[in-house]
Amino acid sequence: MKKNIIISSLFFSTVIFAQNKGLVANSESPYSKLQCVGLQDVKWTSGFWKEQFDVETQNTLPYMWDLYHNDEVSHAYANFEIAAGETKGTFKGPSFHDGDFYKIFEGMAATYAVTKDKKLDAEMDKAIALFAKVQRKDGYLHTPVLIDERWGTLGPEEVKKQLGFEKYNMGHLMTAACIHYRATAKTNFLNIAKGVADFLYDFYKKASPELARNAICPSHYMGIVEMYRTTKNPKYLELANNLIDIRGTTNDGTDDNQDRIPFRQQTTAMGHAVRANYLYAGVADLYAETGEKKLLDNLESIWDDVTYRKMYITGACGSLYDGVSPDGTSYNPADVQKIHQAYGRPFQLPNATAHTETCANIGNVLWNWRMLQITADAKYADIVELALYNSVLSGISLEGKEFFYNNPLNVSKDLPFKQRWSKEREGYIALSNCCAPNVTRTIAEVGNYAYNFSKEGLYVNLYGSNNLNSATLTGEKIEIEQQTNYPWDGKITLKILKAPKDIYAFLLRIPGWSQGTTISVNGKSINETIASGSYQKIAQKWKKGDVIELNIPMPVELMQANPLVEEIKNQVAVKRGPIVYCLESNELPANTKVNDVVLDVNSKFTTDFIKIRNRQLLCITASSSINNDTSWDKKLYKPLSAKDSKEYTLKLIPYFAWGNNGKGEMSVWLSH
Repeated sequence: MKKNIIISSLFFSTVIFAQNKGLVANSESPYSKLQCVGLQDVKWTSGFWKEQFDVETQNTLPYMWDLYHNDEVSHAYANFEIAAGETKGTFKGPSFHDGDFYKIFEGMAATYAVTKDKKLDAEMDKAIALFAKVQRKDGYLHTPVLIDERWGTLGPEEVKKQLGFEKYNMGHLMTAACIHYRATAKTNFLNIAKGVADFLYDFYKKASPELARNAICPSHYMGIVEMYRTTKNPKYLELANNLIDIRGTTNDGTDDNQDRIPFRQQTTAMGHAVRANYLYAGVADLYAETGEKKLLDNLESIWDDVTYRKMYITGACGSLYDGVSPDGTSYNPADVQKIHQAYGRPFQLPNATAHTETCANIGNVLWNWRMLQITADAKYADIVELALYNSVLSGISLEGKEFFYNNPLNVSKDLPFKQRWSKEREGYIALSNCCAPNVTRTIAEVGNYAYNFSKEGLYVNLYGSNNLNSATLTGEKIEIEQQTNYPWDGKITLKILKAPKDIYAFLLRIPGWSQGTTISVNGKSINETIASGSYQKIAQKWKKGDVIELNIPMPVELMQANPLVEEIKNQVAVKRGPIVYCLESNELPANTKVNDVVLDVNSKFTTDFIKIRNRQLLCITASSSINNDTSWDKKLYKPLSAKDSKEYTLKLIPYFAWGNNGKGEMSVWLSH
């Protein structure tokens, strides 16, 4: 009997490993309605995301890997070498350098899962060996402290450096290690991550609340839950709960860090948008394991606040470079706090000065995707799609080697001040290059967002030409060939190559922005009502060669904002399908500014493909007028001009592609 138990246990472990190979290992999460497909299960075959994945593998990933090994630029890898004792020197670069390298590593691991490129595997093993040399015996791994520990003198400076991005770096290490384990089946990096997780467990058991509460940009919330899911060590779940419990329990908490009050009292989005979105994603992970209703209630309330009052049309978050909290409700200096990269107050959505850090927008994807996992509600998939196509991809050039830190919706040469961050993408953003590694891993992992399994069947979340080769929750083979020119075309076909023998369901996402979607199976239209913003369930017995076809109309739509968004009152944005469009000044006559253009809302909008940096992109042609009286020299106000305007036919391009044709102005919102 004992022998049989051992055999069963080994079999059980093998099954668990097979199931836990997705972006998150939620196959056993009791309060997660959806479960991941494997990292290697989706391969882009053509079209938009195949092009983007090719840019990732051929340009972005090798560029970033080399850049972070170049100690004359980033010094990130050099910091590990110094901390390991291989060379002598001092720490250089921002305190989040370690975490940024782990993000690039995660992108490499996710890419390896799909490509099985042996060179990537070798590069990762080399880096992991260095991490192992750096790691302290108690599991601690943070090069700013360890370099001083090896080569300098530590005192109060150790505490100071702990109050930086120490836990953020460790969080990205744990997440990257879990992805690497699933991609390679190797435990060399996972063992390092166990040491880090064990250190954190012991640290939070002993540290004072004042020291324990301080964790800038809490990526370790997601990281520690992922370690629990991957290793099944219950103390990691205990730690994840403790991380939430300790927030807001000291006198030195801040709204900037979302810990002035306990999380369970928070019902609106506040503070630094990247830190906030990472926190919300981590809390969603914790809910998936514990099912604590209060956590989900607060997440849903905060989501409503963001989605209906504080999010840009591009899915971007964090409108203000700097704000204050609470804004306009108190004179008390103890209450009023400066907020950096802030969410701002409801409907406070400036365009030219929008901060909208790329990392915040990626955080929005991470959070909404986790909300999708625990609820199976299509509204969260809508936000994932919106942000991915617009405010995430805007953070990287079409060629994949230049990056934005922030993503404004209007760029004007007339602004009489210099903004903190560049209006042009850069190959390396000195002191704040965190977004480039984040985009690197995100694009590598988009394929894992495309599908989910549930007890009901296969959820299809994102559309793009790909092959899915996976196994259902009951272990039956399923193989699907998806073909489409989405997001430029709303026709999508799913060809069944392998499916379970019994009745099986496909749940197809009907985007919330869509109207009039039709679905047919083997050429026969289904008679059910198809509701936008939902998943349409189609269940039957399938045979090889069966075809499901969706047709999602994609008319050009003019979008208006809630009138409480003061800055864009009486303006419109142009959107087609999931893509937000913009106007660039290089599409205008010489010396014409984007803010001088008045869009004709009665235009006959037409579409056509154009090539920008070797990428075929769908542009929109529309009619407009340009005011001849554009002089504002020493004028703040003037009478509305009665002079005739000149008509002009303009081209709008996808917002994510702006800035790839040289310097110039840009605007998403246009007068009409």
